[in-house]
Amino acid sequence: MREMKLFLAGRWTDGEDVVEVRSPFDGRVVSRVARAGGTQLERAAEAAHRYAPAMAGLPPAERAAILERAAALIGERREELALAVSEEAGKPIALARVEADRCRDTFTESLHVARHPEVVARDLGGYPSGAGRLALIRRVPVGPVLAITPFNFPLNLVAHKLAPAVAAGCPVVLKPATQTPSPALMLAAILEEAGLPAGALSVLPSRAADAQKLAVDDRFGLLTFTGSMDVGWKLKELAWRRRAALEMGGNAAVVVEPDVDDLEAVARRIAGAAYGYAGQSCISVQRILVQEDIYLQMREALVAATGAVAWGDPADEATVCGPLIDEPNVVRVDGWIRMGVEAGGRLLAGGRREGSVIVPTLLEEVPGDQPVVADEVFGPVAVLFAYEDFGQALCMVNDSRYGLQAGIFTRDVSKVQRAWEEIEAGGIVHGDVPTWRTDPMPYGGVKASGVGREGPLWAYREMTEERLLVLRSDS
Repeated sequence: MREMKLFLAGRWTDGEDVVEVRSPFDGRVVSRVARAGGTQLERAAEAAHRYAPAMAGLPPAERAAILERAAALIGERREELALAVSEEAGKPIALARVEADRCRDTFTESLHVARHPEVVARDLGGYPSGAGRLALIRRVPVGPVLAITPFNFPLNLVAHKLAPAVAAGCPVVLKPATQTPSPALMLAAILEEAGLPAGALSVLPSRAADAQKLAVDDRFGLLTFTGSMDVGWKLKELAWRRRAALEMGGNAAVVVEPDVDDLEAVARRIAGAAYGYAGQSCISVQRILVQEDIYLQMREALVAATGAVAWGDPADEATVCGPLIDEPNVVRVDGWIRMGVEAGGRLLAGGRREGSVIVPTLLEEVPGDQPVVADEVFGPVAVLFAYEDFGQALCMVNDSRYGLQAGIFTRDVSKVQRAWEEIEAGGIVHGDVPTWRTDPMPYGGVKASGVGREGPLWAYREMTEERLLVLRSDS
């Protein structure tokens, strides 16, 4: 069992109390983690504010060197990090290793961002008022960053806050999810070993109510949050006077056109994206839209692919679908499945719970107002629909309050172009599921899915602001 202290402005310290973190799969205690109180959060905020000028003055080459050393340490400690993710989040160990690898990639891309600070030059002589003048625009840090991260990617989503902040020259106060605090604290230890100056980082597991008070604190230049829609918009209201980057999930749709070559391969890909890690990803496939001419064939393939998904103990190398994070979510997802069936939906596969695991579940003909369609399930549940033509499919994708990512399986380039123009989402993925993501790309949503973008370069831009210098050639 791991024992973790707080990381407060470069120092490891005891908390106000200690929280026991239990395995979502079998309930055993896997970690004992210190929890910060309001006084420690205040000390962290003050330290970040006080250290901001020094962090901003850290040369880009030094920031990059810190990130490079950290990336190497993440690679060396891959198995240790993956085990912490698997034990605390219930993520299947094979997927936890992928997350550790992606964390290293996020740091690697961030060091490249740090090495190439953006500077834009613009000749202002196109208008008489600008004759003889040249504009130079550089980016400067916004100051301390308040970061709040969720349980589902407790390593890599933390990396997407911390690594770009180092590249930008911003101190960070991070509140990790209560259920999965250890990976964030382990990253803090890695950054400390990599040479991050004391004062540049605090990682403080804490009560939501205590951390929420920092959202109104003027010492922070940016709030960056990944989590539930209700919490995110509430924090945005509190932080209305400062920048906010919010990523708050979705009910991602995938469209399957009749020109795809191998329906069985597409079905297996969709099943993996719907049920992997028990569907606990903001871009897990939730709505499957299939053109009516291939609907019956695709339904048969999806039923087979759903039944083939390995579920159970996350420590098993073969497991794809593990437990949900806690009992309330097991009860909620199980209830939503039952509600969908009672409302007229048809159960095609799964539909039951085994302890803390919801067996991968496929439904069809569920009314659109049911939670398994309209809300974010965040569980291993997908709903199948038929559509007549591509225009109708795009309307069905957009019939959601969310807009994070969507996937399109087709070989028709004109349809891909149309989807890019018409789908209301932060990203469209061609030839694959909406669950696909590579860490350097811009990632974020529209509508209720949030504001702002992640990905190291885009997060760097969120954490910096433009500063203009106008040069006169005749002076």
